[in-house]
Formats: sequence, structure tokens, C-alpha cells
Amino acid sequence: MARIEQKVRDLVSDDAGMESVVRTVLDRADDGEVKWVDVRDDVSSGQWGRLIEKGVLVDGESGFRLADPEATREALENGSTTATGSTDDEDDSSWSTWDKGAAVLSVGLMAGYSWSPLRNIIGNAMDVALGPLNTALPFYAVVMILAVVTGLYSTLLQANLMDSEKMGEYQEKMQEIQERRKAAKERGDDEALDRIQDEQMEAMGDQMGMFKEQFRPMVWIMFLTIPVFLWMYWKVGIGDPSSGQFGTIVLPFRGTVAWKEQILGPIQVWIVWYFVCSMGFTQIIRKGLNIDISPTGT
Repeated sequence: MARIEQKVRDLVSDDAGMESVVRTVLDRADDGEVKWVDVRDDVSSGQWGRLIEKGVLVDGESGFRLADPEATREALENGSTTATGSTDDEDDSSWSTWDKGAAVLSVGLMAGYSWSPLRNIIGNAMDVALGPLNTALPFYAVVMILAVVTGLYSTLLQANLMDSEKMGEYQEKMQEIQERRKAAKERGDDEALDRIQDEQMEAMGDQMGMFKEQFRPMVWIMFLTIPVFLWMYWKVGIGDPSSGQFGTIVLPFRGTVAWKEQILGPIQVWIVWYFVCSMGFTQIIRKGLNIDISPTGT
């Protein structure tokens, strides 16, 4: 279990003395099982309790057993990563130069919604590729095609840039801490509560790492989607009145409406139509490609 390996690394990273404790338990485990009387000369009761709290030791037939001896041994053998486990996690989830560049450009592109010179530049540039499509098909069909394309690359970017396994580990770790805190509170173990409180403070860094993992693909999705959205914004005549109108569309419960008519508060019809198509086709694409971007534990 990769999760057990990470738990051992966390223990050793928090307290270097736990490395010798884990090695002692490994050496004296008989068929994977070990009793407190076997190690009490070298392991304190607090250290023994931490192994149990972390799930490295679980109930056995005649005492306690190692949840996964091989994963535990592997964690100790990788000494360089054991000592710097949290730093490595930060490096793994840190953004590359390309990611940061895409984030800056995405923010710049968003200015096109309020600054007409930039909107016109992007609109005209995108119209070179999308204009012929718009000439050949009705505008509602063009929006549907764009929704399929944006849904496809959004799904692929999320699947490839977001580490769902790591996010699952973050969530599992937080859930484990909450469960141990509840158990310690019920039995009135103030010493364990203090340790768990320290772990919760350290886990704040994990929450930031989880946020970075979630937002990384969103940067690239915005970078690719904002120009498409700006083209639609420009094409319906909001950005460039000379570009003309594309008639009307029939919507359920509303009947025939114009593209710029407000339908949900200030939100106009063309925006609603795009997001309805995008959400629907995205779900179909995920099912068709069997892509699940929800966090997964190990």
C-alpha cells in the first residue's frame, strides 16, 4: 500500500527518531506481528502509540501486526525522500514556468471583456478560423461545436495535469486526522490531541497543495477557452456591433428569444446556451472516454 509508505515517511519526517523505532519493530516482528513487550526496551509508549495512531500497526491475532511490511521497509530504504518528504510533495505540485506563463496570459486575456481594442483584436484573429464555420452553419450549431471542442480538451487537460491520486491522499489524510482527533477526544487523551493538533497545522500545507493541483489545469483551460468565449461575445454584436445579428433561438419554457436577450438575471441567451451545451457534452465525453477526475485514494 503506497499509503502506508507515505505514512511512514511522514512519521520519520516529523521525528527523525521514529526511523529507528520503525526499524526496531520491523526487525522484531515475527511473521509480521509484534508485541509491546518485544520492543518496550527500545521504543517508548508514546512512539508505540504513534505507530498505532498512524495505522502502521494494526490489530493482529496475538498482538499487533504491520499493516504492510514491504511498504514500511520501502519507505525506510528510500532515505533521501524520507527526510524531505514534505518538500518533495511541494515540488511535485509546484507549477512549471509554462504553467505560470499561461496563468499570466489568461489574466491578460480576461481584460478583453472590458477593453474593446483587445476584444476586437482577439475577435478578428479567431474569426479567421471560426468565421467560415459560422458562415456554413447556424450560430446555435457553431456554439454546440465549440462546446464539444472545449469540453474535450478541458477533460483531457484535467485528466493529464491533475494528480487525482495525490488529491485523494490529501483528502484521506485530512479524514484520518479528523477520525483520530474524534477518537482521542472520546477517550480523553490530551497528549494525543496535542499531537493531532500539530498535525492539523502541518496539514494546512497539504490543503494548499491540493488547491494548486486543482487549479493547474484550470489555468490552461482558461488560456484556451477565453479566446473562444471572446469570439462569441464579439460575434453576437456585443463586442463589435457591425458583425451583425444571428437571428433567434427557441428555448424550452421561453419560446423564441434573441441571442442578446437577458434570460437569467443579467445573463444573456448565448451565454446560457453555451454553458448548457458545454456541461452536457463534457459529461458525455467523460463517460465515453471513461475519464474520472475525482480524487482517488491509494
